[in-house]
Amino acid sequence: MDLTPSECRMPKAADDRNNLVQDTEAYLNTHARPGGSFFDQSRRQSHWASVRYALLSASVRVLVLEDDGELCREVTDGLRSAGFAVDLAQSIADADFKIAINRYDCLVVDRGLPDGDGLDLVAGARTAGHTVPALMLTGRDGLHDRLAGFEHGADDYLTKPFALPELVMRVRALCRRREQPTASRITVADIDIDLMRRRVTRGGIMLALTPKEFAVLELMATRRGSVVTRTDLIECCWDEMAEPASNVVDAVVAKLRRKLGEPSVIETVRGTGFLLGGPA
Repeated sequence: MDLTPSECRMPKAADDRNNLVQDTEAYLNTHARPGGSFFDQSRRQSHWASVRYALLSASVRVLVLEDDGELCREVTDGLRSAGFAVDLAQSIADADFKIAINRYDCLVVDRGLPDGDGLDLVAGARTAGHTVPALMLTGRDGLHDRLAGFEHGADDYLTKPFALPELVMRVRALCRRREQPTASRITVADIDIDLMRRRVTRGGIMLALTPKEFAVLELMATRRGSVVTRTDLIECCWDEMAEPASNVVDAVVAKLRRKLGEPSVIETVRGTGFLLGGPA
């Protein structure tokens, strides 16, 4: 294995989302180039403190196909720390089944797997009509391997060892390509939802929402006027580790209501889900 998982763990610290592009470029230029000291702990944490929160991504679901259990957990934890909902697969058969029953915004696929080459999964998905973006994450760094990846339907190719900030940014970019164009801001009553900066204000006062609370609010706002079911919220804002039968959705919605304050703009539709209301 090319990458030591313990060395690529994402720091948990978060700060403002200012100067995202400049900070990320500076980080990658300093640490991701050959010979760069990417695994220097203090430098890595310093840069992630300024960019991590900006990478929070609501309502985005990613499938990671990686047979190395430890590396799979580290990559998954890193993506989840950046706000993505992440499902895991350790074989092509498992991944193929999950793609068939779930809607993913991006696939992160290793090549050398117990039951074959990850490229076969991507090629099969393309043949079946799936257009979900796919990023190959592999130690095979030869030109022939990279070209083969694109020829089989991959959208991006990242070789090991890799920088987690770069992986997150690449996944985020692929997910943006899949998204339909939407308004950058949504206003509900006196609540302003800034989808680009992922900030919410009410009456001009900034509200401190968690990534999950923002994801729930964003989904309701983009579907304003329609009932958003608990199943919708589970599928879009959580990953396969969530238990749909639990009260996890109601608990997050209750906290969101409290933070949004009165008068409440979230209506409970008994037995169905939730409706975001309030005068336009």
